[in-house]
Amino acid sequence: MGEGQNLRTRLQFDRVALLLQGGGALGAYQAGVYEALAETGLHPDWVVGISIGAINAAIIAGNAPERRVDKLRELWEEITSPAMGFDADVIGLFGLGEAARAQVNQVSAAMVACAGAPGFFRPRLLNPWFHPPGTIEATSYYDTRPLRATLERYVDFDRLNSRKDTRLSLGAVNVRSGNLTYFDTGTRLIGPEHVMASGALPPGFPAIEIEGEHYWDGGLVSNTPLQWLVTNTRVTGERLPDALVFQVDLWTSRGEFPRNLAEVATRQKEIQYSSRTRAFTDFIKRLHKVECSVATLLDQLPDEFKQSEEARFLASIAQRHAYNLAHLIYRPRGSEGDSKDYEFSRLSMMEHWRSGYHDAMRTLRHPEVLERAGNGDEVTVFDFASGAD
Repeated sequence: MGEGQNLRTRLQFDRVALLLQGGGALGAYQAGVYEALAETGLHPDWVVGISIGAINAAIIAGNAPERRVDKLRELWEEITSPAMGFDADVIGLFGLGEAARAQVNQVSAAMVACAGAPGFFRPRLLNPWFHPPGTIEATSYYDTRPLRATLERYVDFDRLNSRKDTRLSLGAVNVRSGNLTYFDTGTRLIGPEHVMASGALPPGFPAIEIEGEHYWDGGLVSNTPLQWLVTNTRVTGERLPDALVFQVDLWTSRGEFPRNLAEVATRQKEIQYSSRTRAFTDFIKRLHKVECSVATLLDQLPDEFKQSEEARFLASIAQRHAYNLAHLIYRPRGSEGDSKDYEFSRLSMMEHWRSGYHDAMRTLRHPEVLERAGNGDEVTVFDFASGAD
């Protein structure tokens, strides 16, 4: 822990933000990333999550820093099962090749589709088509009530809402309006239903009712929480302090041209849920340059011009701050197909977790990630994996 304390002491930024994308079973990668951050003392001040990222984010914000990794591990061990009835060590002894492992993964995913994931979701006894229209059972294949009980066991919502350590934001979509909404501990109390709403991906999961409105998974509109981190400061007028941001994505936007229908389904998910993180990052860099340029020009205006309506408007958007944005993007193995987001086997979970841990540690070994670049008012992006998105 001494090394971690030194890292935070060395940090040249006021805030550490952790942004967690949606991706179902791939979310164990995010838990591995957080374990690496915790080991080095980089506990986030603000966590923003969507879908499975919302569940991980709630556990982080809803527990004391020294308990978070253990709670994440307990959750992921509860909602995953031994692949085909065998534990990870037994399967590892077989030394399965890529093709055989792909078959194991597919069978494991099929078992989840039929039986659900413990402590997470379970299939409805009757097919939704047999339920009367207008009932919640008629709108989804699975019942997510087990998730509420699981969240109540692993998340201290009193601590979460106190913002004692960490601010929490969760993205969901209003079903009637189609608008992306963020539930934020800065403006409201968050309960299990807000976390469930963020991960209510149709038609598998039912919409969650909150204060008379129904919500679905935020990834339907945007699976990239980075957008909220930036736009929220403009909606509320808050000045975002200099921030070290870790953007943890579970889908990569780049991939090979598909050769069959299974690969088509995989690429469709990757393109849909990657939400063009890289393109939005480029937009933020340009927007930030505009903000800094406006601030510089306003400083050079004579006092009499600064009182004009136009100058006051420009002053409302002028900002000077620095972001270091570290991208951590899960890169799938060849044995993973279109079912990788609902393949909740213990072996795959452990592999995803280790991958996140090692990717984060590799990133943190670069000292420039923790240092401001240039004039200190820039957005600097880091992605040390090959094939940046």
